[in-house]
Amino acid sequence: MFKSVQIKIVLIFMILGILMIGLQGTLFLTELEEISAEVANQGDVAQLVTVLNSQVKLLTISLIVVFTIISILVGIFVAKVIISPISKITKSAESVTKSGKFLIDGKSKTEVDELTKAFEMMHRELNENLKEVSRQKKQIETILLHMNDGILAFNINGEVIHKNNAADKLLGLSGKEKNFNQIFDKIDSNMNLEKIIYLEDWTSTQEKISIGEKTLNLFFAAFKNEQNRPEGAMVLIQDITEHIKLDTMRTEFVADVSHELKTPITSIIGYSDILLEDDCSEEDTKKFLKNISSQAKRMGELVSDLLTLSRYDSDMINNRKEEFDLGELVKATYESLSFEIEKKNQKVECFVTADVPNIVADKAGIERVITNILTNAIKYTPENGEIKIYVGFVYNDAYIKVIDTGIGIPEEDIEKVFERFYRVDKARTREMGGTGLGLSIAKEILEKNNSKINIKSKLGKGTEVVIRIPAKKDKKEDVK
Repeated sequence: MFKSVQIKIVLIFMILGILMIGLQGTLFLTELEEISAEVANQGDVAQLVTVLNSQVKLLTISLIVVFTIISILVGIFVAKVIISPISKITKSAESVTKSGKFLIDGKSKTEVDELTKAFEMMHRELNENLKEVSRQKKQIETILLHMNDGILAFNINGEVIHKNNAADKLLGLSGKEKNFNQIFDKIDSNMNLEKIIYLEDWTSTQEKISIGEKTLNLFFAAFKNEQNRPEGAMVLIQDITEHIKLDTMRTEFVADVSHELKTPITSIIGYSDILLEDDCSEEDTKKFLKNISSQAKRMGELVSDLLTLSRYDSDMINNRKEEFDLGELVKATYESLSFEIEKKNQKVECFVTADVPNIVADKAGIERVITNILTNAIKYTPENGEIKIYVGFVYNDAYIKVIDTGIGIPEEDIEKVFERFYRVDKARTREMGGTGLGLSIAKEILEKNNSKINIKSKLGKGTEVVIRIPAKKDKKEDVK
């Protein structure tokens, strides 16, 4: 600003000086021509020289006067335009140091303290905003880092700009992959970055792939800047292996239920048709009716077990907990099965360790579990076999241990016996009765009561089942 003012001042006074000097020069030349003409007419050279000297002196004095006037005008102008404001600023600065106020055009303005406070407030707010942005950034980075789902982000050139540990783990990346093509060519994906970014409305944004035993679902999405222009793409990677397994189990469950219901229904319809169409003897009629009754009961048990499982799955069971003596419950259950035991002439012994503390659980549910385990032991132990029942306490848990000398379970099938409708020998199991849901229900009941069940078995040598239920008191005693 000051430079432009100075240039204007110089230019103005240069022009004024040139005009005044030019004017004086013109007057001087005009007068000189007139004098020269007169002297030439008179022929007096000495007089001409004298006149010239006097005119030069006159011109010199005139120029001095002109530049003196110009200098005075320039001085006045500079003093008014430049020096005076500087003096006022200097006085204002002195006033600030003395009284805490500054003056502009002689008027009092905002206190320096208030201005300082305003700057400090702005500084604090700026720092707080920066801290908040930094905090949010760290939160997002932490969330992405510890997500179970994988996250990949690429810029418009396909270069990786972000990825979390889950993405490396799920896709089996080594860390050397630096762009979109290197990653998705490795896993045999059909996705194309250009189509995702520029043809997002026409391109599928989801893909399902398999890597080893894992099934992954990939979601692709383009992201844009403030001007709504594409800047890159993001990929969300979800492990849906368990979902696929559950869907498969659900499909198999429906098929198993249909099959289990179809068998008794077919028998009931078949025997009913025979009774309706043929003149059967009284003996055959009783036999057919007996089979119809048996199949109907089996179907009723199946439906009842399915409803029980459904209620446990949907938490519709009233899990009413109460305190009771586990030893007494086991003895009562064992005695209720005495008829089946005597029918197979089996030797069953029950041992209850002294001072087993009471437990707090769903008594009806635990009774059902005990009945199921003892019934299986009786059912799959041959005639004249042995069954031993132990009730004790160890490491804050009351336990029930049932050991039989039955047909046993193959080692590869032990983990599968808790699956719904799973049977080691389906044909033999159906002959013996049962729905194939007993152990599944038992496990559901025990899990609802914070309890556990464990099975050990050897084919042809027998099975050992141990149930652990949290006890009320802290006592320790070794498991027999």
